[in-house]
Amino acid sequence: MKQSKPFQQRVEDLFAAIGNIRVQTMFGGTGIYCGEDMFALADDENVYIKADDDLKAKLEEQGGAPFVWTNPSTGTTMKMSYVSVPVNALENENEISELGRQALDVAMRARRAKVKSPRRHPF
Repeated sequence: MKQSKPFQQRVEDLFAAIGNIRVQTMFGGTGIYCGEDMFALADDENVYIKADDDLKAKLEEQGGAPFVWTNPSTGTTMKMSYVSVPVNALENENEISELGRQALDVAMRARRAKVKSPRRHPF
């Protein structure tokens, strides 16, 4: 679902303390970036942050739920590595900034862990 402009602005404001935030519409939702790393997303006016196992457990204890994407062509669903931010955190500037920093750290580690395939030489 496409996000409203006021909601996009609110998302930018929520995470402004962690750096230069860029919001990009994609696949009907919104990707939230700091630099080259997508550390959060918004869908149907809910905010989800990238989470490793520890952060996921912490968020789920507070009522967070995993982001599930449904492929419109096949109807198959896939649980993504993003978890919703508990409502109380959205109202607390310090808490949302800390969660954003943790999610950015997870996103940066995931990017660094990707192994690029070696270049093939023509000979």
